[in-house]
Amino acid sequence: DPDRLQQLFENLFRNAIEHAGSDVTVTVGALSDRSGFYVSDEGPGIPKAARDAAFEPGFTTHDSGTGFGLAIVAEMVAAHGWEIRLIESETGGARFEILGVDPVE
Repeated sequence: DPDRLQQLFENLFRNAIEHAGSDVTVTVGALSDRSGFYVSDEGPGIPKAARDAAFEPGFTTHDSGTGFGLAIVAEMVAAHGWEIRLIESETGGARFEILGVDPVE
């Protein structure tokens, strides 16, 4: 679903901007070792202890956040039959890996 995929990217980009500022660098690319892609940023990242909770509705670390952006991302990923993994990016920010995506030829 192209509209839902667009919203997935918009939510991840907005999350990076809200937590790292408008000059944050966000990188999107294919995973090198499995089927899927990643979205990573150079922001402050998400503490390891909070990564599982980050996808729960209402979870936020930002004073004005609703806590629904990443929950919506997780719903969209699940609706496509994919998986999402949240780890630290190479620059210490957040890295969201979307797994199980079948490549289109």
